[in-house]
Amino acid sequence: MKLPRRDFLKTSLAASAVAATAGRVSAAPANAGREYYEVRLYRLKPGASTAGLDAYLGQAFIPALNRRGVKHVGVFTELDVDKAAATSKPKADSPVWVLVPHASLESFVSVSADLNTDAAVLQAGAAYLNTPKASPAFDRIDTWLLRAFASMPRMAVPDFSTAKAPHRIFEMRDYESHSERAALNKMAMFDDGETEIMRSLAMSPVFFGQAIAGPNLPHLRYITGAADLKTHLANWKKFGPDPRWVAMKDLPKYKDNMTKNTPRFLAPTAYSQI
Repeated sequence: MKLPRRDFLKTSLAASAVAATAGRVSAAPANAGREYYEVRLYRLKPGASTAGLDAYLGQAFIPALNRRGVKHVGVFTELDVDKAAATSKPKADSPVWVLVPHASLESFVSVSADLNTDAAVLQAGAAYLNTPKASPAFDRIDTWLLRAFASMPRMAVPDFSTAKAPHRIFEMRDYESHSERAALNKMAMFDDGETEIMRSLAMSPVFFGQAIAGPNLPHLRYITGAADLKTHLANWKKFGPDPRWVAMKDLPKYKDNMTKNTPRFLAPTAYSQI
């Protein structure tokens, strides 16, 4: 039976709406339970003190996040590491890195847009927020938004962080790719086994995230760590010859999915929650 044109259009539009809704519903579980990570980089002017920024982050920013249900906020500075000697020292004029886990995009937006209008933040962070133009607390702030990998949908705070091990150390790595598809392929490599290898070797991954907004896209970013530098370096030495990694790394399906690896060694501040 041939439908009149008006009824045909109504039927087609209804079918399209149902299909679109079905698409949204089927896509939703792909992100179910996955966190988002906000990574901030506070770039300082050479020779500048971090005292004002530290006071704001430790006394205003983190407490406000905790009141909003955002826990395990990490704050770090960079280290220069001598791998051969297994020694480290603070990096001169280090930037300050901040890691904020969010349960939802709404949490990220709320923190980014509204936190510094909170009366408690305005009071506790007054010295930082009202710093004069002649002596700013930072030069610029870079921000990345990342989505947790399927193979590690939520942050894991290592036991040595919970115990505040005095010499704990972290390594943050960025893996850049030459195309968006290659970046997705490298992420799939982690989900297909690389994440589990790291876990099983006690490399204490804190998070794995796909960068979806920010500088230097496309890339992924993750953090591993240990109670001390010697242990961390020893764990990484176990990774390369692990038979599971050896069997995986040269598979044709993963060929040419990464162009640059940028590692950074990080030391937590006294008030960091990681």
